[in-house]
Amino acid sequence: VDYSLMSKLKDKKDGKLILVTAINPTPAGEGKTTTTVGLGDALSKLGKKTMICLREPSLGPVFGVKGGAAGGGYAQVVPMEDINLHFTGDFHAIGAANNLLAAMLDNHIHQGNELGIDPRRIIWRRCVDMNDRQLRFVVDGLGGKANGVPREDGFDITVASEVMAVFCLANDLKDLKERLARIIVAYTYDGKPVTAGDLKAQGAMTALLKEALKPNLVQTLEHTPAFVHGGPFANIAHGCNSVIATKLALKLADYVITEAGFGADLGAEKFLDIKCRYAGLKPDAVVIVATVRALKYNGGVPKANLNEENLDALKKGISNLLKHVENITQKFKLPAVVALNRFPTDTEAELKLVSEECKALGVNVVLSEVWAKGGEGGIELAKEVLRLIEEGKNEYAPLYPLEMSLKEKIETIAREIYGADGVDYIPAANKEIENLENLGYGKLPIC
Repeated sequence: VDYSLMSKLKDKKDGKLILVTAINPTPAGEGKTTTTVGLGDALSKLGKKTMICLREPSLGPVFGVKGGAAGGGYAQVVPMEDINLHFTGDFHAIGAANNLLAAMLDNHIHQGNELGIDPRRIIWRRCVDMNDRQLRFVVDGLGGKANGVPREDGFDITVASEVMAVFCLANDLKDLKERLARIIVAYTYDGKPVTAGDLKAQGAMTALLKEALKPNLVQTLEHTPAFVHGGPFANIAHGCNSVIATKLALKLADYVITEAGFGADLGAEKFLDIKCRYAGLKPDAVVIVATVRALKYNGGVPKANLNEENLDALKKGISNLLKHVENITQKFKLPAVVALNRFPTDTEAELKLVSEECKALGVNVVLSEVWAKGGEGGIELAKEVLRLIEEGKNEYAPLYPLEMSLKEKIETIAREIYGADGVDYIPAANKEIENLENLGYGKLPIC
């Protein structure tokens, strides 16, 4: 979809934004993407004009333990195999832009190093969209004077590239080019930062990303439209699909459902403190996904025994869910519902316990069966989400002001979101924070 469509729709009223997040990820699985897709189909069944916004899968997890990221069962975006394998080539374009910058950096040093780059302080790494531990740390530039300057180097997975994070925060091509120019790739012998702009790489990088910046349109098994675009990891970046896709969806639909990576402590916090702040978004409701099996795992039950009823372990594990509920409803002041993905082994006593504990915090629990039944299995969840939106009890605000120092922001997240008593810093961390503030980055959000 051409992003120029945004300019044609700029005066159109935005739809309602629904965020799907989850408890801390466990080997038992929670079903966040499946719930996102199923909720979209359920809203469509209720006659609501709905769109879904998801991240693109990385080949690393697809061929690793995690697997694909297109939903599951009867709640999938299709064609699943194409989405999981290469899709439209966006990640390859991002990898090419990343590696072009790396090549230009090393070529600058080889050609005389006019900027005075210290090869020991190069922080820009190459990337490949695969789990390949052999390439994490390498020595390159071997083969004599004609083949570069030998140095320590390494490869990250493509989704961990800063290009991916920048790509997903950009509002348009011009904004993308400006953001790319500000990427720090190294430091000089005098300790000054060297950017992609200093190497004059941003124009060529933007050209490589021109087509990739256009959101990819697919559909669910039940024909609900979905944008699948961008995909930074939440543990090293902000873990959300592209701003362009989300904002375009809000112009095209009355209800837009999107997800944030990992649990509500990580992806949702970054969605609310970074993406929403930069994109001017305000969620209207939040869905927190959990399973009885995952809660029992959090309560100490081994994976092999998760099918057995264990109310004591479940009660212990529920504390994890309740903290996420508290964070969303009390820290970010957003209306929320818990979507409990139902498994055949869940007992009535277990389901009742989860419901009672959540209701004590003023949040309803709705059983979700979208994996087995598609949109039909998410009708009750959709109705509860619509009720929350119609009530309008939404006082959303970011967790911290940007004026705080970096340490104050870190400590606010640690205390408020994770329940920590405080934060201890090793000397290297103190030095890095001081350096970032001296460079003028102290007023940015924490990622």
